[in-house]
Amino acid sequence: MINFELYNPTNLIFGKGQIEKLSPLVPQGAKILLAYGGGSIFKNGIHEQVINNLKGFEIVEFGGIEPNPHFETLMKAVAVIKEQNIDFILAVGGGSVIDGVKFISAAVHFDGNPMEILQKRILIKDLSKVVPFGTVLTLPATGSEMNSGAVVTIEATQEKLAFGGSALFPKFSICDPTVIESLPKRQLQNGVIDAYTHVLEQYLTYPHEGYLQDRIAESILQTLIQIGPGVVENPKDYALASNFMWSCTMALNGLIQKGVPQDWATHMIGHELTALYGIDHARTLAVVGPNLYRVMFETKKQKLAQYGKRIFNLTGTEDEIAHEAINKTVAFFHAMGMQTKLSDYINDFDKTADFIVNRFEKRGWLGLGEKQNITLEKVKSIVEMSY
Repeated sequence: MINFELYNPTNLIFGKGQIEKLSPLVPQGAKILLAYGGGSIFKNGIHEQVINNLKGFEIVEFGGIEPNPHFETLMKAVAVIKEQNIDFILAVGGGSVIDGVKFISAAVHFDGNPMEILQKRILIKDLSKVVPFGTVLTLPATGSEMNSGAVVTIEATQEKLAFGGSALFPKFSICDPTVIESLPKRQLQNGVIDAYTHVLEQYLTYPHEGYLQDRIAESILQTLIQIGPGVVENPKDYALASNFMWSCTMALNGLIQKGVPQDWATHMIGHELTALYGIDHARTLAVVGPNLYRVMFETKKQKLAQYGKRIFNLTGTEDEIAHEAINKTVAFFHAMGMQTKLSDYINDFDKTADFIVNRFEKRGWLGLGEKQNITLEKVKSIVEMSY
């Protein structure tokens, strides 16, 4: 097993009615920036619950953080924090709001142009240089409520870039599964597939000695297959909702990635499709992932076969099982309402592969994946196969 360090200081408060525990979690006397997205928290009553549980605190509200949060919007929040001397941020939303707040937290005291945090992937490690924050999760998907990573879009350059660092864990996250009751089907579908692909990025690599990590990863995949279709149709079922929310957190809270190789090329390519065309993040993963496994078949064949046997109970030769495992994955994506071709989303796609390859070349991303063997030529093949 590869050496690792596991550090996760987030206090996770999980279950029905847990927003009631909010007040003592926020530092006494803090001036709070309440950050949220498009306003759904007003319709579903979560805004009212949060405000009622923050009596006695001075609160400044900042709404309008986009799905795939924009650098330009987040910098407006940075200005508000500086002007108003705010010393705590509360993110009330899904992964996009929480990711946006991580950037705001890092940018306020950053010495230099905050855009460099994204473009140079600067690790944010100094706790004295960030604004502390907590979260109230309203949309399970990204695991951002219990990790230190984030993704932000620079609208001006049409780039979607990842960053993070050990100083960017939430101080606390309140996860109440009942909040999903009012979510649209599309967002629930996206959440399941986002979490599923997070696991695959840390699992579908090559055989290694992290046996326990494999078994935990497989259990998350099996749970998502078990509850995914049901939670979309019946989000008021608490057993389904709670297992959905916890699976999304466990998929990317750092546990299953320790001591094992990781890929993440599906995400890197998928981010470009979102930045270029505005396609939902999870849907880009459903487009790219299966074709990446096809193009990188020889590299990933052994792990694909393990996945096929353990998740789908497939039999046959190693090659047969590995190929059928990809087909079963696509079938699950389809069952979850995903289209798996770029042409299902846009009409003008024929220059996409060349654009992405050129962008990766400029960034110096010449070899992606767990073995850095996903070359620019292979990226081109993966994207073209996704048309």
